Amino acid sequence: MTPNACDGCGRPVTVAGGVANLWTFGENDGSDGSAITLELQDGTDHLLCYPCLDVVPDNPIADDIARLERVDHENSRVAPASRSSSKHP
Repeated sequence: MTPNACDGCGRPVTVAGGVANLWTFGENDGSDGSAITLELQDGTDHLLCYPCLDVVPDNPIADDIARLERVDHENSRVAPASRSSSKHP
């Protein structure tokens, strides 16, 4: 799995699959990841961790992704539109 950062909150994430896991089998086959890529209606792609995916609204726009922030190890939230926050605590 390849290490990356969530586009929403900056949390370190892994993406399942890829060349690194092509010939890996069994329990450590690389099929477990901690993020997926979400394609928005505007055609942009965003790598999001599962806590961010849980709170992103239906039919999100790029501004919703920009307002995602990490609350703690297991939770994220969408900050209010008028609030600017530090993305990566």
